[in-house]
Amino acid sequence: MAKTRISISLEQEQAERIRQHAERSGMDVSAYLVHAATRQMAESDAIEEQFAGVDALIARAEREAAGLPEEPAVASVELTEQERREVEEALGLVHGRDQQGRRPGHAA
Repeated sequence: MAKTRISISLEQEQAERIRQHAERSGMDVSAYLVHAATRQMAESDAIEEQFAGVDALIARAEREAAGLPEEPAVASVELTEQERREVEEALGLVHGRDQQGRRPGHAA
């Protein structure tokens, strides 16, 4: 198979580290870089394959959501103290609470 030359530019320190790693691996720099790139591509392909089903579900949900009518504006509602406690308790069940009883990401 015919070979193709690819030129890359990198910092001198990076080049030296690559040379050292290639030498320790018993490879020349070209073989080392091809091996590293091939390994990275195989890993990326495997990840993409593993999540292809989830990505398809997300894409379908986004297409379906785009066709939904806009939500009407929700009027501001004043809650009673009891209602506020019940909402906080429900949110705590969904999101969890830290050791001080606060929901993560919310001010006290």
